[in-house]
Amino acid sequence: MTPEEYPTARRENTVDILHETPVPDPYRWLEDPDSPETKGWLLGQAELFARNSQPQRFKSRIAELLRSGNVGAPTWRGDRHFFSRRMPDQEHAVYYAVEADGTERALIDPMEIDPSGLTTLDAVQPDKEGRLLAYQISMGGNEESILYVMDVTTGLRVEGPIDRCRYSPIAWLPGGEAFYYVRRLPSAELPENEAQFHRRVYLHYVGTSTEEDVMIFGEGLKMTNYYGVGVSRDGRWLQVTVHEGTAPRNDVWVADLTASPIDQPDLKVVQEGVDAQSGLVFGRDGRLYVHTDRDAPRARICVTDPAEPGFESWRDLVPEDPEAVLSDFAILDDLDRPVLLVGWTRHAISEITVHDLATGERVGEVPVPGLGTIGGLSERPEGGHEAWFGYTDNTTPPNIQRYDARTGETTLWAAAPGSVEVPAVRTSQVVYQSKDGTDVRMLIISPDDDTPGPRPTMLSGYGGFGLSRTPAYSAATLAWVEAGGVYAIANLRGGGEEGEEWHRAGMLANKQNVFDDFHAAAEHLIATGVTTAEQLGISGGSNGGLLVGAALTQRPELYAAVACSAPLLDMVRYELFGLGATWNVEYGSAEDPEQFGWLHAYSPYHHVRAEVAYPATLFTVFQSDTRVHPMHAWKMCAALQHASASGRPVLLRNETEVGHGARSVSRTVDLSADTLTFLARHTGL
Repeated sequence: MTPEEYPTARRENTVDILHETPVPDPYRWLEDPDSPETKGWLLGQAELFARNSQPQRFKSRIAELLRSGNVGAPTWRGDRHFFSRRMPDQEHAVYYAVEADGTERALIDPMEIDPSGLTTLDAVQPDKEGRLLAYQISMGGNEESILYVMDVTTGLRVEGPIDRCRYSPIAWLPGGEAFYYVRRLPSAELPENEAQFHRRVYLHYVGTSTEEDVMIFGEGLKMTNYYGVGVSRDGRWLQVTVHEGTAPRNDVWVADLTASPIDQPDLKVVQEGVDAQSGLVFGRDGRLYVHTDRDAPRARICVTDPAEPGFESWRDLVPEDPEAVLSDFAILDDLDRPVLLVGWTRHAISEITVHDLATGERVGEVPVPGLGTIGGLSERPEGGHEAWFGYTDNTTPPNIQRYDARTGETTLWAAAPGSVEVPAVRTSQVVYQSKDGTDVRMLIISPDDDTPGPRPTMLSGYGGFGLSRTPAYSAATLAWVEAGGVYAIANLRGGGEEGEEWHRAGMLANKQNVFDDFHAAAEHLIATGVTTAEQLGISGGSNGGLLVGAALTQRPELYAAVACSAPLLDMVRYELFGLGATWNVEYGSAEDPEQFGWLHAYSPYHHVRAEVAYPATLFTVFQSDTRVHPMHAWKMCAALQHASASGRPVLLRNETEVGHGARSVSRTVDLSADTLTFLARHTGL
């Protein structure tokens, strides 16, 4: 396509001088979504996308594969348990209570609340007795999380709405009369650009006005802090954690609620000002279990006395493994020899080991269904001999497994409710070398046949915030491979696949390592005959959108097509929008001269060059996204449309009434189908 075919986008002569460096920003006017000029440009982009869209050839198959539905792990409260399930024809999962006799009752159905499908269930937390349920919902993709409390027996709301509860944990006190929670200060008390920040921890009594809530923590601390709260099962111990934004470290406090009032807890420091993350579990045996990466970047489990919780008293129970990352654990104590189940990921593949609870000695392992991903390892709060965990892999829809420590057997507890015919695929894990010689792993999913390559291939990655890309059921991936393509997932630095050192090797000043790992993955796929540059597409969202944005500007000749979703692309101004101010601990801040240098060196928007043959590019963004402002993609789209000399299209798919997170199934299908259709068209699939 030629620039004359694109909607007109005025280029301004806007140049900021930052730390003595000129930083042009010709499309700054697109940062204002309410201006008539921006609205007109978006309308033109919508018309351009419609003219250049092909029939969604993958749509019916993606929808069919999503008819597997899904099921969540149980949360036990006495003889009653709670879980979520989405049936094949449902747009959203429904949250259920199950009585001791097996009777199921639907408690929260987002489609009953809002038949448009635009309301999502963000979080749930039953009280310790299972009589009350705190839950949070948001509308239109805004992720604002309005808090309510329901009487589980009657299904009636007894509390709410309580607003400003985005990312708020709920920590019930025994009896269900009160809970600790996190809430932002009222926006009227804050500057407009700080309304998404300034959280505090409060104590709330059910049935009273929030005006009577008691603030117990957070006053005078950083506005970008996130807080966690938890109360031990017996109600004695309160835990408060603090993360500065998304930093890979936290501060931890503990209070003995039998020794101080619940509205004035005497919080004592467990960890403060330490560059590590720690989480606490108060055991039924009176010990405090500490899951920490302090002096152990792949994590370990320590034990101590909760009355003396400081670091100097910790002793190893399960030490760090040199190759596997310790992810979670569960305690099973209704046994002659109580045990600790420990979940690990070894090079992105999950496993569970069994340890003597007293000594930490490894005494066995939990049978698992395959080489996949395990999550949500849990036990009954009162103890027992059973544990539950979720399982998925590239061809297995998420299901729930039950482990019985008395027999040593793992059995299927709840399958995905829908029956689907999954295509036969072949999954392998390869190791390749990045630019600096670092070994990086990559999962490759291909058709289960002997047809020689090269094939149209989609390469994906994330590489940020310590998040791992592990095997998982994906309707879009399976539809692509079934059609004859290859899907590759690179476990880049910046993720958590190899522990915290792996994460830090791809953050702040080391961010270029992530992009180098990605380019090297592409080069490996080409060198080994899996694909060619003319058949290689790349896809990423959010931080993964930054990844593919950097890839297309740094190595445009290496990729034929790019799908860039909800991306960060203007890394000089990202802190000014959405939740960007909470991410400078991951990326750096443009206010700091050295960190500005890191950001400006790779910021995709600032590296678009005229007369370069860029790949075909599709930006998909969401108008209600309050995490990553769509202005990133709008500005980058305008810049690429102006600059690209390849004749390949640069298109924008701008979706309204959805945000960065959860969405209805039908909207997921449409987005996936549009994305795959675009990539298939430009990679030859």
